[in-house]
Amino acid sequence: MQKTAIITGITGQDGGYLAKLLLDKGYRVIGAYRRGSTDTFVKLREHGILDKIELVEFELLEFTNICRIINKFQPDEFYNLAAQSFVALSFEEPIYTAASGAMGVLYILEALRQFSPKTKFYQASTSEMFGLVQEVPQRETTQFYPRSPYGVAKLMAHWATVNYREAFGLFTCSGILFNHESPMRGKEFVTRKITTHFARMFVGEIDAPVELGNLNASRDWGFAGDYVDAMWRILQQDEPGDYVIATGEAHSVREFCQEAFAQLDLDWKEFVKYDPRYERPAEVDILLGNPAKARAELGWEAKTSLDELIKMMVGRELSEEFPKVDAPIGETVFEVEDFRCGKMLTGAGFHLRRGEILGFSGLIGSGRTELIRAVLGVDKALGGHVRLNGRAVKYKKFPEAIKDGFGFITEDRKRQGLVLG
Repeated sequence: MQKTAIITGITGQDGGYLAKLLLDKGYRVIGAYRRGSTDTFVKLREHGILDKIELVEFELLEFTNICRIINKFQPDEFYNLAAQSFVALSFEEPIYTAASGAMGVLYILEALRQFSPKTKFYQASTSEMFGLVQEVPQRETTQFYPRSPYGVAKLMAHWATVNYREAFGLFTCSGILFNHESPMRGKEFVTRKITTHFARMFVGEIDAPVELGNLNASRDWGFAGDYVDAMWRILQQDEPGDYVIATGEAHSVREFCQEAFAQLDLDWKEFVKYDPRYERPAEVDILLGNPAKARAELGWEAKTSLDELIKMMVGRELSEEFPKVDAPIGETVFEVEDFRCGKMLTGAGFHLRRGEILGFSGLIGSGRTELIRAVLGVDKALGGHVRLNGRAVKYKKFPEAIKDGFGFITEDRKRQGLVLG
């Protein structure tokens, strides 16, 4: 029999990945979203699942709305991913953060108790509840010490989830997820802020460095696509419980920057600027999870390394700046003007037409060889200006992420040249 799942926060990073996972498993997915005047379904379209989800308007602060939806669908599973989740904003909007992150969860739990007590409930708890950490690494039994209104709100929701399990016998669970990122991450979060800024600098849209706060803050970063699998596994257990979901490795913001800019052999120090405005009023220095319980009881562990995650995010950003070319055969879609090899101007330029091998004009000998190496990302980085569909772009060298992953240019090893994907 087909299962029905309600997902709140369906338009967010985790909502999209979870919805896709459940659809692949044959679920009927009800996507609960907050109505607004702008289109918030971009991520669902990118996953290719928007037309497969039943969308319903859902407001965390309207108890009657929550009751009607739960009573109507009688879901087998309920995943609550909705909240004001940007930590920095919670210091500016503490009341709303508490209302949506804490009271909203209480409304859902009470509605489930009244109208659908057999529903299995998942609450998206957070490592921010540990805050000023009392032990390293953190596990399910580590004492909580939140350091932001967001963490405080999530802690109330977490304990409410435990209370409804113990007091009323509901199948209510929490996943204490440590930081998890993806190309679908909101651009206000530090990891996506870094990779987005990086890509814009790479193509010459901006010259200013990315401004960041505490570069020494360390986080346990994983891939959101891995973590939604843990959410699902939590609700498949015979008994409800709470689980730390993490990689078991911590890296600083500085290390994240180093790895991101290293994708193009760039020195991160030239492109990152410390700005005290981005320091939190109460800082969290390190969050590092111990996922031993999840590994033992759920059979879950993170599959994606930080290096793979960063390559994924950087590659996605660059693919957006260098989109796949949809041009008629024979139309010039890629040009280089005034390419410089070292200190010597070696050519007036070259062009690449769709479906053709790389063609040159006014470029011969060693200059041709050096240019191929530069475009393929071989050897040292070389300076130049690229024009893609009429837009001038600065570059140092083209990374593997573009060449291999996104159809902008691909290497034709047999002919040792370039063809347009």
